[in-house]
Amino acid sequence: MNRRSFLKFSALAGIFGIGASGTAMAIARANNPYYSGPVSDHFDGTRFFNPDGAAPKGFADLLRWQFGGGREPWPASATSPFAPAKPDARVEGNALRVTMVGHATMLIQTAGLNILTDPVWSDRASPVGFAGPKRIIDPGVAFEDLPKIDVVLLSHNHYDHLDLVTLARLRQAHDPLVITPLGNDAIVKGHAPTMRIESADWGQAIRSGPATFHLEPCHHWSARGMNDRSMALWAAFVIETGGGKILHIGDTGFDNGRPYKNARERHGRFRAAILPVGAYEPRWFMKDQHQNPQEAIEGFLLSGADYALGHHWGTFQLTNEGRDAPKEVLEAALAEKGVAPERFRPLHVGEVWEAPAGV
Repeated sequence: MNRRSFLKFSALAGIFGIGASGTAMAIARANNPYYSGPVSDHFDGTRFFNPDGAAPKGFADLLRWQFGGGREPWPASATSPFAPAKPDARVEGNALRVTMVGHATMLIQTAGLNILTDPVWSDRASPVGFAGPKRIIDPGVAFEDLPKIDVVLLSHNHYDHLDLVTLARLRQAHDPLVITPLGNDAIVKGHAPTMRIESADWGQAIRSGPATFHLEPCHHWSARGMNDRSMALWAAFVIETGGGKILHIGDTGFDNGRPYKNARERHGRFRAAILPVGAYEPRWFMKDQHQNPQEAIEGFLLSGADYALGHHWGTFQLTNEGRDAPKEVLEAALAEKGVAPERFRPLHVGEVWEAPAGV
C-alpha cells in the first residue's frame, strides 16, 4: 500500500471507527492517550463501548467495502438553492432558528445563544489536506459571517465532526466554550491548548448561560486513526432552555430505537430533533453506526419531537449512496408513513429553519 492509499485508509478508519489488529492493537489496548477513569457500564478501563450494542467492523470489512463496487458518482462541485446565509447577531427569547452550514455543522440560535455543532470549515474531512473526502459545496455560512459563537457542541472525534483547524480558528475569533464527551478534550487541547473546553460523561450536564447541555447515549464509536478506536466517548446532546428542549445527534446507528426512547424517557417533549440522515450505504457495513432515512423517521417519531431537521448529507461523499439520495429517500418515506413533510426537513446547505410560532 503506497503512502497516499495509506492516508486514504487512515482517513476512512478515522471516520468509520476501524481498528488495527495484531501487535499494534495489543499495544493500543495498554494505553489510552485521551482518557483515564473508572470502569463503567460503557467503559472497560481502556475503551468505551455501546452496552449491548454491535461491535465495530474490522479492517477486512473496510477493504471488502472499498473494493466491492456500488459507489454512486457525486458531482465534483455543487451549489445550493439557498444563497449563503448571513445570520443575525442573536435570536432572543424563545425563538429558535437553525442554519445549515454543511454536513453536521449547524448554527443553532435560541435564548440569546449562538451554538455551533461539529464545526468543519476545512476542504477535507481527513487527517491531511490532500487526501480523503473532499467538500463539494461551500459552507452555507462564510466563517467571517458567523455571529459571536458562545458554545460549540462536539459530538465525537471522527474527522467529519472534529476538525482541529476549524476549532483553532474559532478559538482565535470567538473563544467559545466547547462541550464534548470524555476524552475529546485531550485531542482538542493538544492542538489548541488555550481552548475553553469541558468534557462530560453520558447522563451528565454542563450549564452555560441560560442553557443546560445534557450528554446522552447514542450508538456510535470513535477513532482518529487505526490504533485509537473507541478511546474517546461519543454522545448525543439535549439543549435545554426556557423555550424548550432540542435533541441533537451528530452520528448514530438506530440501535433498535434506544437513543430515542432513552432521550424521551429522560427529557420528555422535544421542540425539535436534529438528526443524521446520510452516509448509510452499503447497509451491511453502515447499519450499526449510521442510521438511514427510514430509521431517522422512526427515531423522530419515537422521540416525540414536534419537528425534525436532517443533516449529515450532501457535503462530503463518505459512503456509497448518491448525493441527493438521503433527501429523496427521506421525503418518499415521510409520504409513505403519512408524516407531513414540513415536520421533517432535510436541510440544504445555507437553508434556515425557524420554529413555527407557538412551538
